[in-house]
Amino acid sequence: MPVISVIVPAYNTERTILETIASLQLQTFSDFELIVINDGSTDRTLERLNTVRDARLNVFSYENAGVSIARNRGLQHATGNFITFIDADDLWTPDKLECQFAALTQCPQAGVAYSRTCFMDEQGKTFHVDNLTLPEGDVYAKLLTKNFLLSPGSNPLIRRHALESVNGFDPSLTHGEDWDLYLRLAARWEFVAVNKPQVFYRQSATSASSQVEVMEQNSLKVIEKSFQAAPSFLKPLKKQSLANLYQFLAHLYISRCREKDGVNLATQKLLTAVKFHPQILLQKKTLGLLFKLLLMRVLSPTIAQDLLTSARKQRANRMQVSQDDLIVTELRALLSR
Repeated sequence: MPVISVIVPAYNTERTILETIASLQLQTFSDFELIVINDGSTDRTLERLNTVRDARLNVFSYENAGVSIARNRGLQHATGNFITFIDADDLWTPDKLECQFAALTQCPQAGVAYSRTCFMDEQGKTFHVDNLTLPEGDVYAKLLTKNFLLSPGSNPLIRRHALESVNGFDPSLTHGEDWDLYLRLAARWEFVAVNKPQVFYRQSATSASSQVEVMEQNSLKVIEKSFQAAPSFLKPLKKQSLANLYQFLAHLYISRCREKDGVNLATQKLLTAVKFHPQILLQKKTLGLLFKLLLMRVLSPTIAQDLLTSARKQRANRMQVSQDDLIVTELRALLSR
């Protein structure tokens, strides 16, 4: 019986599925089974999977039912005492499983281990490593205000009995299902962090994070559900949670905005964030969003986006080599294979 079960929900992922599996095959911790749930793909996903020669791989095909149900189906097939998930367009560094397994082994009271996230573009050519503080231990209150795991569905390693204690993913959610799961886990289990970027989250025009309106509706459901279950002394955090959500939605609109309507929507979301939690105006991130909105209104969304993109590239080129850069270099080598 393998120690770890890796579950991959896959729907029309012919362009990326083999890269994802390659990053799993390079894991330094090799005692795992690889379960791919083909969620009713209509492209060549299954054909691509049939080219993989690895005894650890098992593919199960179903009619399309969405990512939450696909992950739960993977759980039904899993035999490992530790469970992890990765979306079929994301990647891991080779030591991801090894480090997270060691973290959980060294902290028996923890049910979840997670790592930093490195964001990459659709082509895997530009990267940005998150710089958030990684909470550990009882993280429930912090997680109620924000999903600090960042990479939806591809980050944590979870003890099997911890997952079973919360009954897996909520099948009614199409977005925010990962945050909902982590909140229910955090209410019962401690978290432990691996303070290095090990998860490469691909951001694309077709990713879940690009569907802003649907994400807003589902995230509001998660917040409402979570605060109904939260103890009374944590309920005042709800306004902060809502503010963080609307700040994030404003960021999504701004990052994709090339039309005036997008600027107006981003402004509305940011004003809503301030309404719920005025202190958010003091955050560096909020000030940065305000500056970008001002730039878009003074110039134009398209010109402002081009300027901001150019500035990001120049900053990246000026960065000195660091451990994070070395990891990105490893990833670029993987993608070039």
